[in-house]
Amino acid sequence: MTTATVNIEDLRALIAGVLETEPEEVTDEAHFSHELDIDSLLMLEISTRVENAYGVPENTVAASGATTLTELHAFLTSKLTNETPASPLIRPRPLSDPAARLFLLHHAGGSHLLFRGWTEHLPEDWELCLLEAPGRGHLQALPLIDDCDRLVDYFHTAIALLLDRPFGFFGHSMGALIAYQLTRRLLRQGEPLPTWLGVSAYGAPRGDADSRPHLMADDELRAWLRSGGGSPPQLLDNDDVWHKFAPIFRSDFKLLDTWAPPRNPEPLPVPLSVFAGRRDKLIGEDRLHAWRAFTTHFCGLERYEGGHFYLMNHQQPLAAAITAAMRSAAP
Repeated sequence: MTTATVNIEDLRALIAGVLETEPEEVTDEAHFSHELDIDSLLMLEISTRVENAYGVPENTVAASGATTLTELHAFLTSKLTNETPASPLIRPRPLSDPAARLFLLHHAGGSHLLFRGWTEHLPEDWELCLLEAPGRGHLQALPLIDDCDRLVDYFHTAIALLLDRPFGFFGHSMGALIAYQLTRRLLRQGEPLPTWLGVSAYGAPRGDADSRPHLMADDELRAWLRSGGGSPPQLLDNDDVWHKFAPIFRSDFKLLDTWAPPRNPEPLPVPLSVFAGRRDKLIGEDRLHAWRAFTTHFCGLERYEGGHFYLMNHQQPLAAAITAAMRSAAP
């Protein structure tokens, strides 16, 4: 049934039916994965049933980023009334007069959900700004962007009015490249620069690429992602789930694979810190230290236990390190 209204009780009953539990167990604010124990396969089943019930496009719910019944209800309501937010900017704790802003940029194939829970570990007078690339989350209806310059353009437009106070960039993997390129864009155009730049799990730019994942066959790409860690087995091992999200991975990897590093770039006049997992199989230590040549103020390399997605297990110490680095870099 296609309708412009979504009754939250009907939605509650639908989810309870998938979980084979009583509707009252699906409370408004219960977190799907943490409290209701909904894994990727159950989320796919919920997504399919909701999409069929409300006539929304395939993969809309699975990629919406909704983590509670309230969020899912609000998302569907806005979707069906043509009020889907178009901004890539998500502010979990909006502040009218923040002392500083920290922009966080996610990895290839990921979304802003990588940084779920970070707000509680950062200063209360800082505003956290999560940037979401199109084609996922609440921007699922927008076409994917597979070109680095175009994604930088897109994010630059979104944050232009928020650079009126001290701010920093922290990007993980693909997000590190976008953060670096955003900083170069601001410098070239004479706009305010970040007080600090953090790059995570991404080697300094160079001309040759170690691999070109976007050209890999499906089985090869899934094996490559599995070896890197961080992608849940439910996504890589289940064909139905994989085929829904494979286009996002391929688009993001094409962005990385086809980006041409600048020749002899001017070092950024911005303090730069590098972060990585000690067991990251994708990035060699020489590539991490090579960032020293790309800044006038290299703040060093910090290593944490873990692989490419080490940050998922080190939110609090990493947030503390970022806070200290930004405060130290502030004029």
